[in-house]
Amino acid sequence: MNTNEAITNEVLSHHLTAFGNNDLAEILKDYTEESQVWTPNGPLKGLAAISQFFADYFLTIPTGSAFTMKQLTVSHQVGYVAWASDSAIAQIPMGTDTFFLEGDKIIVHTVADYRIMK
Repeated sequence: MNTNEAITNEVLSHHLTAFGNNDLAEILKDYTEESQVWTPNGPLKGLAAISQFFADYFLTIPTGSAFTMKQLTVSHQVGYVAWASDSAIAQIPMGTDTFFLEGDKIIVHTVADYRIMK
């Protein structure tokens, strides 16, 4: 594993742990004001928009929800995860995220999921 992959793995581990804990402050440490999250509803830029995105997501997947990591792949400064989740609010049989890093920060993050509301 090269240095870039080690950093990417470290950032993804931090991000996924913070997400599982619904810890918004910790998640935001992985982003900068220049970071973007690309969603099916359009791109979000900056910490305020990213913060709101995750706050909304936490309503759908609160801490303690079932979560299955289907795939985690890292190559250089890119990480990809495929996952599934089930909560009292929604079933998500498939979700994907791709993370593009510069150094130890996520600069672009794509996210999409197939969501069945309960």
